[in-house]
Amino acid sequence: MADIITSKETLVQTLKQAGTMPAPREVLMATPKHFSVDYVINPHMEGNIGTVDKSKARWQWEVIRDKFRNLGFRVHEMEGESGFPDMVFTANQSLPYIDPKGHKHAVMSIMHADQRKEEVPYFEQWYRRHGYEVHYLDSEKIPDFEGMGDAIWHFKKKILWGGYGYRSSRRAYEIISDTFQVPVVLLELIHPAFYHLDTCFCTLNEESVLIYPPAFTRDGLELIHSAFSTVIEAPEMEALELFACNACCPDGKNVIIQKGCNEVNKALKQHGFAFHEVDTGEFLKSGGSVFCMKLMLW
Repeated sequence: MADIITSKETLVQTLKQAGTMPAPREVLMATPKHFSVDYVINPHMEGNIGTVDKSKARWQWEVIRDKFRNLGFRVHEMEGESGFPDMVFTANQSLPYIDPKGHKHAVMSIMHADQRKEEVPYFEQWYRRHGYEVHYLDSEKIPDFEGMGDAIWHFKKKILWGGYGYRSSRRAYEIISDTFQVPVVLLELIHPAFYHLDTCFCTLNEESVLIYPPAFTRDGLELIHSAFSTVIEAPEMEALELFACNACCPDGKNVIIQKGCNEVNKALKQHGFAFHEVDTGEFLKSGGSVFCMKLMLW
């Protein structure tokens, strides 16, 4: 039976009872060989068609890849495919999961935009080659679900945070919760510039999160504050223009973040986190930064 959480009281109790999950130690990235802005499917793409510097994008991508390697993560690289300029954003096409017995699973996405739907089979093939059990959602019942762009695991806990409203259907989380027997905390997104949960919500460790508050409803903010003792709030400029909340903290200590997020970095340092600045300027033109460009795996 699906375990969908929408109230503070239920969430507090669930957090106390939730099982643990190991933190992922592997990363999947897709090369930016074919990355460009060829169409507009989010507000950040407006005015950026044809403006990507491909050599600069490749250099920026390699720096991020090497940051993960330097932090001790195994990085898998898959080649981007011609005709799919947004395939580089590997957080979107699936949701990976590891069960209590150590078996690896992946739920394949149903992409919201037609331009991105055919990216998914390439990721399915990768999962099958690497021993994952693949699961599908019924597209006749669920119009869209964009993987870890909207579905984010609580650090080291068997709880999933599920964003909905723009790119993912609320109904998808009922199926995922029922399939894997995991509780899902629902967060409605209400700001069109923050169309994925990973653009406005970044888990740092078990007790800490980085968010952009105007992206959420009052009820959503109440859920977030009831689950995390430390809630760092990104200012508008850093969240909207620099995608500060699309950072990634893969190990509970080190935060890889777009350069220039000075207020967020100051807060991160005050709370004991180390920040590692990178330049994702070419990818920001398409509405993505660090978190979008990688998929954490077991």
